[in-house]
Amino acid sequence: MDADGLVEFERHRPRLFALAYRMLGSASEAEDAVQETYLRWDATLRTEIRSAEAWLTTVLVNLCRTWLESARARRETYVGPWLPEPVPTGRGELGPLESAEQREMVSMAFLTLSERLTPAERAVFVLREAFGYAHREIADMLGFTEANSQQLYRRAGQRVREDHARFDPAPAHSFALLEKFLNAAQSGDVASLEAMFTADIMATADGGGKLNAARRPIVGLGRVAHYLVKLCTVDLPGFALGIEEVNGAPAVVARAGGQVVGVVFAEFIGDSIAAAQVVVNPDKLVYFRRVEQAHTGEIAG
Repeated sequence: MDADGLVEFERHRPRLFALAYRMLGSASEAEDAVQETYLRWDATLRTEIRSAEAWLTTVLVNLCRTWLESARARRETYVGPWLPEPVPTGRGELGPLESAEQREMVSMAFLTLSERLTPAERAVFVLREAFGYAHREIADMLGFTEANSQQLYRRAGQRVREDHARFDPAPAHSFALLEKFLNAAQSGDVASLEAMFTADIMATADGGGKLNAARRPIVGLGRVAHYLVKLCTVDLPGFALGIEEVNGAPAVVARAGGQVVGVVFAEFIGDSIAAAQVVVNPDKLVYFRRVEQAHTGEIAG
C-alpha cells in the first residue's frame, strides 16, 4: 500500500476497532474484521472514494453483520454460557467513555443483551447510539431505506432497554462497592456477601470448556456467595486480585504470576449486586494480555 493510503487507514483504525467490538462483543474478532477491512482498502482504487470514513465504516459494518450470522451457529455449540471478551479501557482502548451512556454501550451486561438482536438491528443501534450517525447515513451504509433504519433502531432500543432496567452507579461509587465485595470474598465472609446481593442474584461464568467453570448460571444468595468466595481464594502461584477499569467500569481482575487469568464484572441495583459475570476462558483474555504487554513495553521503552 502507498504511504498515504496506509496513513489514512491508520487514522481510522481505533474507531474501526471500537465499532467492530461493539458489534461483535469479541476483541479478537474485531481485530480480524479491521484487518479484513484493511485488505479491502488496499485492493481498492481509492481515487474513486469520496469519503474514507464512510467507505471504511460501510465495509466494516457489513463484514460484522455477516460474521454475526455465522457466530450464532458457533455459539450454539459453545461449551457453557457465552460472555463477551473483556477489554481494558483505562487508556482509551474503546474510545471516549465519558458519559453514562457511552459506558453502558460497552458494558458486559449491555453487550450480552445485544446478542439477542438481529445483525441488522445491532448494526443500526450501534451506529446510531454509539457513533451518532444519522439514519440517512446508516441507510446508505446498510442498503436500507431511511424508514427501515428508524424502525430497526426503535425495535432494538425496546428490546435491549426493557431487559436492562439496571443502571450501574457512578464509577467511583462502583469502585467502593467492589472493594467492599472483594474484602468480603477474600476473607470468606459469606454473610457479608449475601447482605450485598439482591434476592435474585445470579452468577454466570464463561470458561469455554477449557477451565472448570460453572456451565450453568448459579442462582441463590448462598450458592453465589460460596462460589465467589471459592473463586477469589483459588490456590495459584502468585494469585492476586485488584480492581481496574474494564469495559468502561470497575471490575475485579485476577492475575497469577503477573498474567491475567480472569475478570469478574458486577451489575448493581443501587448499592446491591444483582448479577456477576465471570470470564476465565483463556482465549478471551488474549487481547487483554496483549494490551497490557504493549503498555508495559511502552513504559520500559
